[in-house]
Amino acid sequence: MSEVSTRERLISPAWKHFVKRASLSAVFCGLAMLAAAQTNAPKPNDPLEALRSQMQELRVALNDVRDQLAASRVESKELRQELADVRQQLATPKPQDSGIPDLTSPAEERQLLRAEIEDQYQTKVESGSKYRVRLSGLAVLNVFSTRGAVDSLDVPKVATTKAPGDSNGTFGATARQSQLGLHLLGPQWGSAKTTGDLAFDFFGGFPANSEGVTAGLVRLRTAKLTLDWANTTVMAGQDTPFFSPLSPTSLASLAYPALASSGNLWTWTPQAYVEHRLVVSDGKKVVLQAGVLDPLTGELPVEYNRAPTAGNRSRAPAAAARLALQSRIGERLATIGAGGYYSRQNWGFGQMVDAWAATVDWDLPLGPWFSLSGEAYRGKSIGGLGGGVSGSVLFKTTAGNGGSSVLPLSSAGGWSQVKFKPAENFEFNAAFGGDVPFRSGLGTFLAKRTIEGSPSSRNVSAFVNWIYQPRSNLMFSVEYRRLWTSGFYDPRQRADHVSVSSGVVF
Repeated sequence: MSEVSTRERLISPAWKHFVKRASLSAVFCGLAMLAAAQTNAPKPNDPLEALRSQMQELRVALNDVRDQLAASRVESKELRQELADVRQQLATPKPQDSGIPDLTSPAEERQLLRAEIEDQYQTKVESGSKYRVRLSGLAVLNVFSTRGAVDSLDVPKVATTKAPGDSNGTFGATARQSQLGLHLLGPQWGSAKTTGDLAFDFFGGFPANSEGVTAGLVRLRTAKLTLDWANTTVMAGQDTPFFSPLSPTSLASLAYPALASSGNLWTWTPQAYVEHRLVVSDGKKVVLQAGVLDPLTGELPVEYNRAPTAGNRSRAPAAAARLALQSRIGERLATIGAGGYYSRQNWGFGQMVDAWAATVDWDLPLGPWFSLSGEAYRGKSIGGLGGGVSGSVLFKTTAGNGGSSVLPLSSAGGWSQVKFKPAENFEFNAAFGGDVPFRSGLGTFLAKRTIEGSPSSRNVSAFVNWIYQPRSNLMFSVEYRRLWTSGFYDPRQRADHVSVSSGVVF
């Protein structure tokens, strides 16, 4: 039976019932009006009595009409409900009478469930709060080859002396620079937007087993809470030092920012700072930043419990500030900044050191395709910021010995990068950087050759790379890096590092 005939079959009885009721009401109303018209004709005798009789008849007729209308309303309501039920039945698809129950197969059920789960994963990551959490990351494989000796095969920072019997190079691959990140879109606090960020990688060392070289341990990189107003930001957490915000571009060096220990002050540091932005004119802005940091010194920690370092023993945080000018040039932003850093260090037995650094940074567009970025610094006892491999101070004998003199190391360094980006999906980068401690005041130490260890006196790195991004989440890169490292006692060492990287962003 067709859908039209089914509809007619279901609706016709209800419609006939409605027409019957409506016809009866119309006939009754006509009879009442006729009776009223007849009673309006005056009788020749006793006019008053005739008028009274007519009014009584009319009152009875009106009561009857009222009762009929009430009954019609009830019936109309029931009829509307019946019609709604009929429409619902017609709108519900009926399975064909094939003798097979209308059930989804288990395979189809699994497919539907998988689609629903994937859709849920795309919309929200489950969290312990009602606020949205976004999961992101980068799965990257680095295939590398070195010539010469380096401190770390996959991400070298310095060139070292080749040990007796070693080959003149290495080859390997690693995925331990892959990263995971969580971004929390927090609640509105007054007029401030709150966000949280947490980032990890797998560069925390190796487990002591036969497959440990491919089982990098999880390592905390950054963790921070941010409060954003229209022109003010407050950040508390662990991040790149706010007075040294830039790093070169490299897919081969993710575990440490590129040119670490070669002029790049980068060490992820617990800190809290306030940033305020002043609009000077259309497209121009002044950025003011000030805050406190953990006074890191670069001393090696113990395995489990945290022991106080020279910065911690000063019982005071490090302080820093930065002033930057931003100007929009077309669709690109040019930035020039200058900053300062200061902390106190207590190396024991009353030997206090004032650590400081003065910094400048720049990020300048040069036409539509080129840009120039970089940083430079001059400071003292800043090995804890990652600027060089020399450490913060030198000891005449053993560290912690009351009779040992301590000498803070002064150094200068920086880096600069030229970026050529003719299209959105690929770019070329060339960068050079170095850190050079000053030898002034080290004559007695160097002459007696009693300095603990053999710190580097100069470390320089340079690289060129090509990064191709055929899709928004797919990346490839080829990079060549050259390292030059000199010690106070040792001759200059050279090393080359070539890396081919592929990564997927999620």
